[in-house]
Amino acid sequence: MRRIRLNYVLGADTGSAPLHNPLLDLLQAVREQGSISAAARVLELSYRHVWGELKRWELELGQPLILWEKGQAARLSEFGTKLLLAERQVQARLLPQIEALRADLERAFAIAFDDSVHVLAFHASHDEALAALGEQARTRGLHLDIRFTGSVDAIRALNEGRCTMAGFHVRLPAAPASLSQRTYKPLLRPGLHKLIGFARRSQGLIVARGNPRGLQGLADLARPGVRFVNRARGTGTRVLFDELLGELGLAPAAIAGYATDEPSHAAVAQAVASGQADAGFGIEASARSRGLDFVPLVEEAYFLACLKSTLEHDATRALLALLRTAAWQERLAALPGYAPMQSGEVLSMSRVLPWWRFGGRGRDDRQ
Repeated sequence: MRRIRLNYVLGADTGSAPLHNPLLDLLQAVREQGSISAAARVLELSYRHVWGELKRWELELGQPLILWEKGQAARLSEFGTKLLLAERQVQARLLPQIEALRADLERAFAIAFDDSVHVLAFHASHDEALAALGEQARTRGLHLDIRFTGSVDAIRALNEGRCTMAGFHVRLPAAPASLSQRTYKPLLRPGLHKLIGFARRSQGLIVARGNPRGLQGLADLARPGVRFVNRARGTGTRVLFDELLGELGLAPAAIAGYATDEPSHAAVAQAVASGQADAGFGIEASARSRGLDFVPLVEEAYFLACLKSTLEHDATRALLALLRTAAWQERLAALPGYAPMQSGEVLSMSRVLPWWRFGGRGRDDRQ
């Protein structure tokens, strides 16, 4: 049985992927580029080195990794394809745990190098922009200790004192008597909590390149033969998806794969990329990063929630200042499906989530 050994790199720039393996990175490059020479250029390695590594690993594993045919582009063998897709799917599924481990290590080193660094504990729904924010924050002496969890669990963690900031997202515009209202309203209290503007983002169907199934809306998921992959219970995306199904009058049982779930947008996209599913529901950035197509269906606001009492904490003030910078907002706008939305502004909860006003009861959180 093959054993796995993990290690990590400490440096100013360690790349965007949470874990690297030289062989799997090499196979990915060959798959994308269609030749060993092109893969070597992308990886900034010599052709001789790449060739030698492939032959060495074929001997080690006892299986062919690359198919070589005269006059044809190099392509992965069936074994090489299975090996690559299985590893990428596992990484995507373990992304929340991997990011939590990386956050623990980065926090330890941040404090070791500079005990004056601001550390802000974050629990948040999985989001590509938050990961980018964490990278930018480190350049300003702010460490975001981000733990990706479902939106519901993130707000509960905030209320139980396990974090200072919680990230969650809701559909635009907020609708009365919606599943989102029933889910989040009991967890948030005007006067006790404050919302901070973060981003506007698009959610929709993640589909294979070219959208071979011709999927254009959620109703298409009920067509015979369409395989779907869902997000886990307790995530904001699952709440949103169920809300949309309810509005269409579409029963979950009508969708093949509704009960099959993944822990992150990345894992949903990887399931589609590997051919395990025809569609998933998630964010555009995860689809585009894997060369997939995306069918936008709904816009939503991603908010950061905190206790009103923590607004004057140094770490919170540092975060608000970062969110307001032009540099951050430009980086956010460059992510597929994202746009700044009152980024860094402290917002009145009852104005941006008017659930407390529906029915004319008129309540605000100005106190």
